Amino acid sequence: MRKKLNIFIASVIFAVILWGSISLSDIFYTNVDVKLTLTNFPQGYTTGSPLPEKIQLRVKGQGWRLVSINVGPETEFRVSVGSDSGIHNLNLYNYLESNRWLLSDVEIINILPDSIRFFVERIISKKLPVISGLELEYKPGYGLASDIIFKPDSVVVTGPISLLRKMNQIKTVDKSLSPLDSRTEIEVNLQRMNGFVYNANLIEVILDIQRIVDKQFDNIEVNVLDIPPRKEVVLLPNKIGFNVRGGIDILGKLEPDQFRAFIRYQSLVQDTTGSVIPILELPKNVTLQFVKPDRLRYVIRAF
Repeated sequence: MRKKLNIFIASVIFAVILWGSISLSDIFYTNVDVKLTLTNFPQGYTTGSPLPEKIQLRVKGQGWRLVSINVGPETEFRVSVGSDSGIHNLNLYNYLESNRWLLSDVEIINILPDSIRFFVERIISKKLPVISGLELEYKPGYGLASDIIFKPDSVVVTGPISLLRKMNQIKTVDKSLSPLDSRTEIEVNLQRMNGFVYNANLIEVILDIQRIVDKQFDNIEVNVLDIPPRKEVVLLPNKIGFNVRGGIDILGKLEPDQFRAFIRYQSLVQDTTGSVIPILELPKNVTLQFVKPDRLRYVIRAF
């Protein structure tokens, strides 16, 4: 019984192969998407013009040949730019001969698009800082406790002069991360742009995610700066309290002497209300929630 089953299975497989071989010998029409690649730029030149990444070919040929195009390695439609800079208007039908892999047992019926237009210009290099394209979503009560760290934090970008001279930063690819509740390290690529090359494509991104909490500080003395000779200023009161918010690990290490509260004498001279708002300098990576009192009265004495 087992022997008969094996013979039956072998027969079915052979029949399928035979049927497929006969069927794929017929002529078929299909659409094939191939990568558009520009080659042979003049030395030191490129293009940043928007071009389709792929073009669509309507082809006719034997089934086995069309299958090999679709399931094989990614194919390229190569277009030689030539030695001239400036505007190029190229008809892609003129490049069929230079893409001979297409002409082997295959007839090209249509190319979409059938022409391309682009500008060839000089290449320059520029060092640009990396910025985030990440969309971050946190668990309730959590957040980014400090600035995002990029390694490297800047890259040398080489590209067309008309575009690169206007660029002041380079962005990572757009990516969503959620839900975040702890320190996270990931690697992301820089956004791909036609005609641009980076000295580093993969960027390490470090996200300092912590529970976000509040902390109260009281009795911080307010100083008056730049008091001229023979003048004295009395603040009423001369101490303030305030509330700050930040990551739990950051706030846990903060001490009162890391804050600086002051008022400049010139602001007292220019005041017409009888009270002024103190200036509070904060450590990095904390945000001020409120100050109490938010205004201070004062007395200026001369002697």
